[in-house]
Parts: sequence; structure tokens; C-alpha cells
Amino acid sequence: MGNLYFASDFHLGIPNAQESLIRERKLVAWLESIAPQADEIFLVGDVFDFWFEYKYVVPKGYTRLLGCLAKIADSGVKLHFFKGNHDMWMFGYFEQEFGATVHSNEYIFERNGKKFFVHHGDGLGKGDENYKLLKKIFRSHLCQRTFAFLHPSIGIGLANYFSSKSRLAQMHFELEDIDIDKEWLVQYSKDLLQTTHYDYMIFGHRHLALDIPLNSNSRYINLGDWFKFYSYAEFNGTDIALLKWER
Repeated sequence: MGNLYFASDFHLGIPNAQESLIRERKLVAWLESIAPQADEIFLVGDVFDFWFEYKYVVPKGYTRLLGCLAKIADSGVKLHFFKGNHDMWMFGYFEQEFGATVHSNEYIFERNGKKFFVHHGDGLGKGDENYKLLKKIFRSHLCQRTFAFLHPSIGIGLANYFSSKSRLAQMHFELEDIDIDKEWLVQYSKDLLQTTHYDYMIFGHRHLALDIPLNSNSRYINLGDWFKFYSYAEFNGTDIALLKWER
């Protein structure tokens, strides 16, 4: 088998078209570099800072990425998309265009005797009840149908406006000092391991590039992002490594 690759949190579209395009070009260069040795590629959520598929309309832009993904899919590489908290409104476009598998929740699978648990990471674990309620509302058919009644110029325009005002878009962040004992996705992973073994538990969402042993046989991988880290994970059939795209 070929290698498996995992990356997340590109947030294409912010903070503006020019800077997003720089990030998109780096993403495309990375995808082109890994495609020849890839068996499957996992984009683990928040590829876009906003994505909503109307019946006959998808958000404008991202032509370099979409063309690259089409070429990769046509070459036989399997693509996986995970719905993030920014791009959860995927309704068939990626399946139709790329033959991709779109995951709304966790995806559990085995390769070469290794067991994987993959999830974007939002809404897991204890606490954050307000967001969990909001996520249920945003994912509800009623909410999605109501938003779909808005003309795309209004609906996508409003979403892009609020994206531009986000903390991430304003770049008001710094590298965090991590207290592993308080890192909630790590604790969530440890809780799951009490009942089920996984070799690798892979998440995005936290914008932290982390590779942490959970016990002697299991590891927690957070994929970081493409603002601070330009990081990704590679499984070569034997082990997984968290790497940085340097070009």
C-alpha cells in the first residue's frame, strides 16, 4: 500500500483573498508532492473558513485546490474530507466531483494492523455545552434549509463578513504554552482508550502541532494548522510521523 497523509485547518478564504491564495498555493504544492506515494489523503476539517453548498452553487474561488484534488482523485488516490466547525455544510459536491468520502463524525479504520481514530475535534469531550448546542443547530436540516433560501450573494456574503471578523482572520493569536493535563482532546482520547484500543488518535481543530504518547501503545496526534505550523502527518505503513512542509 501507499502512504496515508493527514492535514487540517487551512481556513482558506481568510484573512483576505491575497493571503489565502498564498496558503492555497502552498497546500497545492504539498498535495502535488505527496500524491505520487499516497494511497489515501485525509483533509481533517476546516479546509475552508466557510463552505456552504447550495443546490447549484458552491462558494467562489479555490480553483487551484479543486483542480489539484480532481487530478489526484483521477490518478487513483482516495480522498477523505472531514466536516469541520467552519465547513460542515457539505452536501454531495466532493463526492460527485472527486469520489471522495465525507465524514461528519469520527472515522475508525485499520491499516497494516494499526487502528486509527480520526475526527476534526470540535464538540468532543466534557464542557463547551454552548458550542455543542450550536453545532446541533447548524447541522440540523431545518437550519440548513432555511439558510439555503437566502440568495448565495447574501448567505455567502454574510458568512464571509463574519469570517473576516474572527480572531483567526485578524491573526490575533500566539503560540500557546500547553498544559497536557488540561488539554481536553488529550483527556478525551485517554477516556476512549479505557474501553477501546487505538494506535493513533488524530485530530485537528486546536491549531496545535502535537504528537503525544497516551500510553505505551497509543499516540495522540494534533495536526496543527497552516497558519503557524504548516504541519501534516504521514503514515508509511509502519509508523506515523508529524512533519512540517518547508517549501
